[in-house]
Amino acid sequence: MKPELRIGVVDSGHSAAQRVQVVAGRRFSLLADGLAESELHEDPLGHGSAVIEAIGRRAPAAVFCVGQVFDRRGVTSALQIATAIDWLVTQDVRLINLSLGLRQDRSLLREACAGAVARGILLCASSPAQGEGVFPANYPQVLRVTGDARCAEQEWSWLDSAQADFAACVHGTYPGQSGASLGCAALSGHIAGFLVEHPEASNQQVLQWLRENACYRGPERRSGP
Repeated sequence: MKPELRIGVVDSGHSAAQRVQVVAGRRFSLLADGLAESELHEDPLGHGSAVIEAIGRRAPAAVFCVGQVFDRRGVTSALQIATAIDWLVTQDVRLINLSLGLRQDRSLLREACAGAVARGILLCASSPAQGEGVFPANYPQVLRVTGDARCAEQEWSWLDSAQADFAACVHGTYPGQSGASLGCAALSGHIAGFLVEHPEASNQQVLQWLRENACYRGPERRSGP
């Protein structure tokens, strides 16, 4: 029997239908004087639900540990994300999906990512297809992932560009959810599917597999007007 593969998701929560796939969850809320931890609330945005669906569709055997960090306005902070990552490390996850990005580098977020990587956890974070990079995607040893319109559901691309390392399908089944967030989730799903079949694989072996099996290499070339 293969060991249970736990995937960490830092996002807005999960849907009621996904509860059977979630083995642990914590809500991290920002207060005026710090942070509060509580039970998960219903996903107020649908974003986390779309992310979990995109991963689970590609890795049906995976289970999820969910760190809920967004409020109803879609706002979060480095403190919430960092605390969620630290908590996920204690849940024995193999991979953490971070379909989010902050404009500013924050030491506590950088340290949380470094701590997870030091424990052998693979981090996938969304990176915009254009413009300035974001954090945590910009940190070393974090996989920068964006969306690629060329990719079908089971495809991904090895970009190796200034914007991102990899990209994947931008389309999901949740209305209004697309782009780099879903591209990141899709790639996490591909990785999770590989890890279910190869639970002993190292992060380096995962990266090698991603490079060797990418359907596209290099960024999409868009013609001018």
